[in-house]
Amino acid sequence: MTFDCADPHAQAAFWATVLGSAVEDHSELVDQLVAEGRMPADHRIMVDGRSAFRDVAACTDPTGIEPRLFFQRVPEGKIAKNRVHLDVHVDDDRKEAEVQRLARLGAQLIDTHSDRGPLTYVLRDPEGNEFCLH
Repeated sequence: MTFDCADPHAQAAFWATVLGSAVEDHSELVDQLVAEGRMPADHRIMVDGRSAFRDVAACTDPTGIEPRLFFQRVPEGKIAKNRVHLDVHVDDDRKEAEVQRLARLGAQLIDTHSDRGPLTYVLRDPEGNEFCLH
């Protein structure tokens, strides 16, 4: 799944923490591409002490079960409601604590409803993309 965003590294870190996945380490590839002259040096940045692509980042489930999330920098901000969103499943007894944890990470709670079944919390990630926790 690919997300357009303003800060791909912050988004990758946020979602990796939300989902218990890992931010991908592209440092060897980035350094190799710069050393070989196949990528301009100013397209490389340092993130957590490692070389990274300036305009893209990704996170991956270490078990290989969940989809890979890819984040790419775009110049325009989010304008309208998402056409696609993620659903994060949490046991009923952990939902409120998880909403609080996600808020500490930068998510914003925007709605709560149970009209279609289980209690569902609608949140926005730090760049305003809606997702559901149920």
